Amino acid sequence: MKLALHVNEILVERDVEPDVTLVEFLRAHLELTGTHVGCNNGICGSCTVLLNGEAVRACLLLAVQVDGASITTVEGLGGRQLNPLQQAFVEYGAVQCGFCIPGMLVTATALLKSTPDATRAQIVTALEGNLCRCTGYVKIIEAVAAASAA
Repeated sequence: MKLALHVNEILVERDVEPDVTLVEFLRAHLELTGTHVGCNNGICGSCTVLLNGEAVRACLLLAVQVDGASITTVEGLGGRQLNPLQQAFVEYGAVQCGFCIPGMLVTATALLKSTPDATRAQIVTALEGNLCRCTGYVKIIEAVAAASAA
């Protein structure tokens, strides 16, 4: 099937099989490997991308379902320099193994776009669907709060 969409503000046109998930499309067809495959069930959040500005699980969508849409992956968040949220993750030590971080960053980006002055409670609620085995979430929440304050 023909697929045309914007990924990180670049028009992408490809032929894909109808059963290819969005996360498979991003990783295998576009070599955007920052979007991770964790559970393949939409539970862990490591495959989170922005679909027309909203945080979604890329493992739960078929690529053909997003035809004509705009997708932002973790690679599209900062460009050559870290954005304030990414910088806060570094400064607050919110990254350990790093596997969950792309999903955390994308989810937090969606939150801060809709709620620039997010409270701690709003940050915790927004990140509930993103699982992390290393950090215990405290430093991640602190980093998002710092970026919100900035």
